[in-house]
Parts: sequence; C-alpha cells; structure tokens
Amino acid sequence: MTQTQSAPPATWSPAPPPDTAQQPPATRTANARGAVAQWFDGTPGRMRAFLIVAAAMSVVFGVAASQGFGQAEGALDRAQANAAQLVRIQAIHTNLVSANADATNAFLVGGLEPPQQRAHFVNSMAAAAGLIADAAAAQPADRDVLGALNKTLITYEGLIEQARANNRQGLPIGSQYLKDANSVLQDDSLPLVKALVEANEKRVDTEFDGISRGTIWVVAGGLLSLVIFAVTLRWLARRTHRYLNVPIAAGAALVLLTTVVGGIALASASGAAKDTRNSEYERTLALSRARIAAYDARSNESLTLIARGSGEEFDKAYTAAAAQVNEQLGKLGSQDSALATAWRQYQAEHAKVRKDDTDGKWDDAVNRAVGKTDEDTNSVNTFNAFDKTSDQHLQNASTAVQSKLTDARDGLPPIGWLGIPIGIAAALLVAWGMSQRLEEYR
Repeated sequence: MTQTQSAPPATWSPAPPPDTAQQPPATRTANARGAVAQWFDGTPGRMRAFLIVAAAMSVVFGVAASQGFGQAEGALDRAQANAAQLVRIQAIHTNLVSANADATNAFLVGGLEPPQQRAHFVNSMAAAAGLIADAAAAQPADRDVLGALNKTLITYEGLIEQARANNRQGLPIGSQYLKDANSVLQDDSLPLVKALVEANEKRVDTEFDGISRGTIWVVAGGLLSLVIFAVTLRWLARRTHRYLNVPIAAGAALVLLTTVVGGIALASASGAAKDTRNSEYERTLALSRARIAAYDARSNESLTLIARGSGEEFDKAYTAAAAQVNEQLGKLGSQDSALATAWRQYQAEHAKVRKDDTDGKWDDAVNRAVGKTDEDTNSVNTFNAFDKTSDQHLQNASTAVQSKLTDARDGLPPIGWLGIPIGIAAALLVAWGMSQRLEEYR
C-alpha cells in the first residue's frame, strides 16, 4: 500500500511593512522637509507664505492695539487713584499742622481754651485719623508708614493733653510739654508724611508718563502691519496682473482705520492728561503746600509768643514757612488773587503781633494773636479767611483733576477689548483674498 505524500501545511507570512516604516529617520526628515518645501514652492507656495505672514501680522497688530489701549486706560486709572491718594496724604498733613496751630494758639489763652478752637483741634485730629485709615485701604504700599505715623500721633496727643492740664493750673511746665509735642510732630510725624507725599508724587508722575506709551504700541503695530499689507498687495498685483485684491485691501483699510482712530484717541487722551498735570494737578499741589506752610507759620507765631522773648528760633521758622506760602501762591494764576490778598492781610496782622511783642507789649501781642481785640482784622480772623478761601480753592482744583482724568479715560474708544477681534477679522480677510488666487492654480 502506497501512501501519497501530502502537501506541507500552508504557513502565513505577514505582509511586508510599508516602505516608509523601513526608512531611516534621516530619510523621513528629508521627505518632510521636501513636502514643506513643495508646499511653499512656486507661485502658490509664495502666496501661502504671504498669507501666513500677513495674517500673523494682523493678529499681532490686534494684540498691540489691545495692549496700547489697555496700558493707557490702566495708566489713567492709576494716575487718578494716586492723585487722589496724594491729596489724601496732604490732607492728613494739613489736618495735623492745623491741629497743632490750634493747640499752640489756644495755649496762649491760658486756662480753658475757647470751645470752638478746642473742637477744631479735636475735629482735625479725628479727620487725620480717618484719612490715615482711608489712605491705608487705598494704597497697600503706604500701610507700614501710615502705621508708624499713627504711633507718633498717639505720643503727640498724649503730650498735648499734659500741656493742657498743666496750662489750666498755670504751671509753667505746660509750655515744655507743648514744645515736646511740637517736636514730636515736626521731627517724627511730619517726616513720615513728607515721605508718603514724595512716594505718591513719584507714582503720579510715573503714571502720567505711561499714558503716552500706549500710542507707541498702536502706531508702531499699525505701521508695521500696513507695510506687510502693502508688500503683499504689490506682489500679488504684479504676479496675477490684477490691480486690487478686494478682501486683502479691506483688511488693510481696517488696520489703517484702527490705527488712525486709535492713535488720535490715545494722543488726545495723553494731551488731556498732560494739560491736567500742568494745570489743575500742579495747582492742587501748590494749594496744598501753601496751606501746610501757612498752618506751620501760624503755629510758629504762637510758639514765638509762648517763648516770651526767647522765641527767635520759632520766629525764623515762621519766616521760612511764610516764604514758602508766598512761593506756592506765586505759582497760581489770577483766579487765586483773592487767596493771595487774604494771605497778605494775615501777614500784615502778624507784623502787628511781632511789633507789639518786640515793643514789650506782650499782652497786646497775645490778644491780637488769639483774636481778643476790637478790630475785625485781627490775626485769627485774617487767618481763618485765608484758611476758608484756600480750602475752597483746593477742593475745586482736586475735583477738577479727578473729573478731567475721568473724561480722558471715558473718551477712549473701546479698542482695548476690540483690538484682538479686529486683528482676527483682518487676518480672515487676508485668508479669504489669498484663497481666491490659490483656487486659480488648482
């Protein structure tokens, strides 16, 4: 019996992998580069390159416009907030020197001070404390210095109360407590306030300078984008022999319009802020400094009399403070002529006080300094007239600063949040226009 040999069982062999899987990495990279080069090859490839560059530049312009307006609006907001903080700090300074002027002048009366003057002292210290709390909440960077200021004021008020208690009893040591209180205010408290004023003045100056930088973002981004659009349209016209690609030209017009409107709006806002800085803001600073120096002069007038013939140091301090008032009032325009007149009237009364004192009429000098004369134009009345007038002028100037900066910010078009959508719209117009030409090569 013969056996037939059966065929061997069929075996399955896997299909060979695609050629690319067997290619070495260097070959695959070369192929990829070749594909990319082919995509940018020839006239269609160059069209794709122009499309990418012009569309990308459109988006970059949108971001630059948004950044420029955001920076200008932020600088206006911060300038407004820092200017308000500066006025707040100067109001603290004014209230402190005003309270000190009340305390020193009331000391001349002897015994119980006039209730109205005492109430003014208490109200000034309370106002200073409230403003310190407001200032700490408004600007965290000032909190540490404001906290240190609060501590010095506790010491100052304690010394004032000791001076009052001793003065009521007719004890001479009361004048020493008053001098110590004045030293604490002048040497410990006011240097802290002046440091705060300088810090906030620098902040305001920095923000005013930053407003104009927003214009650079918009104009530089717009001009660079328009150059890219011009090159793209020129190359496209020469290559396709068509004078105008409407969608791309519309994208260029959108960028041009945004640049012109945005640039003019930002330049106008920057100009308005600069005018405010050179007028109402400078006027606010001058009025604040004049009021602070005037109260300082008033305190030194009283301290000179309290020293009874040995107050040369305080008299020199009065002269220096009065010169500072004159300097600051000299910076104001004719609209503040009534204020200058009020200050001259007080200075004339001060000259009478000093004449009585140097002529040996100390009681007459004190009566004139504390307002115990039959004349309407004594030292108290003339200083109160200056105080009232300068306070009103300061409020008007400070309100004008806030109002003008608000108007400058509110007058800006909404390009801050429309900038990126405008850039994307310009990029889509570029893609639309270029795709029309690319279709002709398929």
